[in-house]
Amino acid sequence: MAKRKKKQVYSTMFRATPHLTKENTYRIQVVVGKTPEGKNIVKSFTADTPFGAVKLAEDYINGKRQEEENMTVGEAVEKYIEIKENVLSPTTIDSYRRKSKNNLQSIADIPLKKLTSQQMQIAVNLDSARLSPKTVRDVYGLFSAAIKMFCPEINLKVTLPAKQNKIKEFPDVQDVIKAIQGTEIELPCMLALWLSLRMSEVRGIRYKDIAENVLTVRETVVTVAGEHIQKNKTKTFKSTRKLQLPEYLMNLIESSKPEDSSPDDFVIKMTGQAIYKRFVKILEKNHLPHITFHDLRHLNASVMLMLGVPDKYAMERGGWSSNYTLQNVYQHTFSQKRKEIDNQIDDYFNKLI
Repeated sequence: MAKRKKKQVYSTMFRATPHLTKENTYRIQVVVGKTPEGKNIVKSFTADTPFGAVKLAEDYINGKRQEEENMTVGEAVEKYIEIKENVLSPTTIDSYRRKSKNNLQSIADIPLKKLTSQQMQIAVNLDSARLSPKTVRDVYGLFSAAIKMFCPEINLKVTLPAKQNKIKEFPDVQDVIKAIQGTEIELPCMLALWLSLRMSEVRGIRYKDIAENVLTVRETVVTVAGEHIQKNKTKTFKSTRKLQLPEYLMNLIESSKPEDSSPDDFVIKMTGQAIYKRFVKILEKNHLPHITFHDLRHLNASVMLMLGVPDKYAMERGGWSSNYTLQNVYQHTFSQKRKEIDNQIDDYFNKLI
């Protein structure tokens, strides 16, 4: 009985054999890396001869290894951002790029495999002298994730600045309402203050999202590098929600609605920057403490806390998540109790108007 001829392996770098294609060329497939999820990345190399295909594969892998050997910390972070670009939001990617460009710069040009805990600690110390503890911790989280992806054997031991509990001075809700009433930004501000909507959610509301005095929050509009991006999803899973629209807000929406508008038109047409600039001027004009537009959500949360709204309904209205709710399938609870809560909040604001 004739012995079976063993398949020839043309490289000591990997166990793979070129095979003849229909085009009479030779193709070899080799694993050249892994995805962030741990799956193999396979690449094909084709040449006129089997040895040619192997040579292409070996040259690629040798070049890749050399590239990884010489990769700097800054290059690792940029590569990490590139890999994550299609799975994270545009605003998150933009934030990552700004952090990569402006922070921990003393280690950006250090070869990744030569980075030490001391060098990272010095970089963190330098940033801590000019940035808030939260910003420093966020930046370190980005850099350490990139380092772990491309050089998992590095074990950095770094002390980060302690978190600070800042107490911010908020104006009285009634004073804010009086200041914005009758202005061109009353509607976007009241949507945030009354319904706890984010700026991106306010800008993402279309007329078709409103039916029978109920608003479905399901789209957002954000601005990244001057470009206005429409997203058919909200910030988080819990942020997609339904909210009862009180008569006052419905009247504001109807009174500002153009006669030739279509269901697909956005209710708020101003940019986020335009709204915020006008909001700041109104606060200054009325001698109110400076707050951000997003702080209107915080004011709404304080109202719900003051009224004793149970966490379940407060989180549902605001689109917030917790360890408990993340473990459950989201359901919009327009139960009798939920309606009582909605009416209770609406009554409070109606008395202020």
